[in-house]
Amino acid sequence: MKSLEKEDNSYTHVLKYAGIFGGVQGLNLLIGVIRNKLVAILLGPTGMGLNSLFITVQNFISQATTFGISFSAVKHISELFDEGDEQKISHFVRVIRSWTFLTALIGMFVCISLGPLLSDYTFTWGDHTLHFILLAPAVAMIAIMGGEMAILKGLRQLKALAVIQLFSVLILFCISIPVFYFFGEAGIVPVIVISAFVGMMNCIYFTRKHFPFRWRGLFGCLGEGLTMVRLGVAYTMAGILGSGAEMLVRSYLNIQGDLDTVGFYSSGYVLIVTYTSMVFSAMETDYFPRLSAVHHDIAATNQIVNRQMEVSILLISPILTVFIIALPILVPLLYTDSFMPVVSMAQLATFAMYAKAISLPLGYVSLSKGDSRTYLLLESMYDVLLVVGILVGYHFLNLTGTGLALAIIHAVELLVLVAYIHHRYHYSMSSSVVRYALIQVPIGLLTLLVSYLCEGWTYWLLSLLCIAASGAVSIYILHQKTSLWLSLKEKIKSKFRKV
Repeated sequence: MKSLEKEDNSYTHVLKYAGIFGGVQGLNLLIGVIRNKLVAILLGPTGMGLNSLFITVQNFISQATTFGISFSAVKHISELFDEGDEQKISHFVRVIRSWTFLTALIGMFVCISLGPLLSDYTFTWGDHTLHFILLAPAVAMIAIMGGEMAILKGLRQLKALAVIQLFSVLILFCISIPVFYFFGEAGIVPVIVISAFVGMMNCIYFTRKHFPFRWRGLFGCLGEGLTMVRLGVAYTMAGILGSGAEMLVRSYLNIQGDLDTVGFYSSGYVLIVTYTSMVFSAMETDYFPRLSAVHHDIAATNQIVNRQMEVSILLISPILTVFIIALPILVPLLYTDSFMPVVSMAQLATFAMYAKAISLPLGYVSLSKGDSRTYLLLESMYDVLLVVGILVGYHFLNLTGTGLALAIIHAVELLVLVAYIHHRYHYSMSSSVVRYALIQVPIGLLTLLVSYLCEGWTYWLLSLLCIAASGAVSIYILHQKTSLWLSLKEKIKSKFRKV
């Protein structure tokens, strides 16, 4: 009966946690919208580009020095949590903390040591060595925060994770705007450091309730975490390559164009990738642990992956149609009129998210099976495609070409993922996933054509029809799916009551 209930609840489970974290993400984005608007006014495209470069470098160093602990630790803690052994959990928390403090020190040292090199590589003007040295505390705090977040995820503290996200954004908003107002571009690095500090303290506030810090003998646990570290090496390498690819792209745009171009590209990327991420926000927190639990069962793995894809494509498609239509209004609203070149780039990049709704659940399959080599191979392929695609797209079509390149890159990545995961793990995509994509993607293409070809009342009439069609399809299918499974659940419960 227990297994039947788990299977029965799969659609509603995915929807429930997509709703919880999507709702929190939505609130975060609403606050972020106001913040981005004010920051764009205070800093302009040049300041936004500068901010993007510093954050990209910070992420690169963090990925390179944390050994993937923020990800691999979730799997270990989650397994111990399922066993219910509190003593083992408590001990392994100390192991995680010993490694996160070590990686925090390593990250600081690397950031300080590479300051001059990063300044020469990233900028063609001025000496920014001091700025990169001042980023070192942020790198250290992000390492500690990653370990504490992993503990909360492994313990399934979903409420705490949601509160951390919301509070961090609120506090950062209250701090960053005054700093940018008074100091302008000079406040970018301090705000990045403050952001890391706020996130770290929020995490520690919740984790210490369950596991208070005990410093004595902390580093004596390092040897016990080698298995966890080995599991995270591929994740780390993939992160390094990903951050490195982003650095190459932004550096290329800065050299071939200027900081305004970097600011435009980053803003368009944020509009599409970040603002649609609410649909994907529960993946690592909820989906990955569930997938890991059944990774030995091919049928169960296929079922979980396919249902995650189905829900993702149905939830994100109406959002994407709204974005395509609303971008000419959203861009000046969220930023300023000077960011209007972003519109066409972002509209084309929207189609990358259709592919991502299907490819992202597939990307976790190799990690759930502990196949780190496959994961690293697939991520490396994507990074190469990203760099080559953006360089070619910008060369021929400038900023608009980068949006088209992102759409093509994600489509190619999806095709490769489906073929490879099918060959290696016997994964089979359900007909429902294909059918839903064949319905929603053409609606998105039609919406794009409307935005390019129509004006006035015709534009708004056809746009609203496209949005209504996409939304109606998703609502009808999701209602049908959840109603079917909920009805089955009641029948199963009724049968067992009679017995």
